Amino acid sequence: MNKSSPAVNKTRAAVCSQTVLCVLILTLMAGLPITAGAQQAAERPAQDVPDNYAPPPAPGQPLPFSHKKHLAFGLVCQMCHTNPDAGALMTYPATETCMSCHRTVAADKPAIIELQKYSDSGQAVPWLRAYEVTPGVNWSHRKHLDAGAQCETCHGDVSQFDDTSERKATDAMASCIGCHQSRGADAKCATCHRWPADQDLDIEPH
Repeated sequence: MNKSSPAVNKTRAAVCSQTVLCVLILTLMAGLPITAGAQQAAERPAQDVPDNYAPPPAPGQPLPFSHKKHLAFGLVCQMCHTNPDAGALMTYPATETCMSCHRTVAADKPAIIELQKYSDSGQAVPWLRAYEVTPGVNWSHRKHLDAGAQCETCHGDVSQFDDTSERKATDAMASCIGCHQSRGADAKCATCHRWPADQDLDIEPH
């Protein structure tokens, strides 16, 4: 029968002591009353959409634009991003909306001169979307805004962004399900996905 060395026995004793200590601490914590901080955490409203751990780079836009700079002047999201029927995507501002300020503000800057050209030609600025609705998902800004969601819930504090990129994990199913569950909204598959009919699956009716 092999005997353990004194060093091994000493290590085992240390590990055993640490384990017992951890169990005692957890047992004591389980019986403690909820502190004010823990109570506040429990009463805290549902969390926003988690950050995107690997956000893609911001798309190269035809004109430079900083949400941070514009929101610092007191503009609000809805002034530029109106929600069209049936509400799936927010629209970009009409070029004339931009020019209503920039006819007099920074009118001599190269970017604004380019903006003026779009306006004079009647063309919309070809902005590139940073966020896309995942194919196969039924999603609407309108429903979420009507339910009380704020722009910051899904897009973060845009007032601090000089460029727009997919900083939040809005296309992760776990984000949607977690948000729905924390707010008591329906999280069944058919809420966000069209359930295929038998003919879509090539199933013959019996």
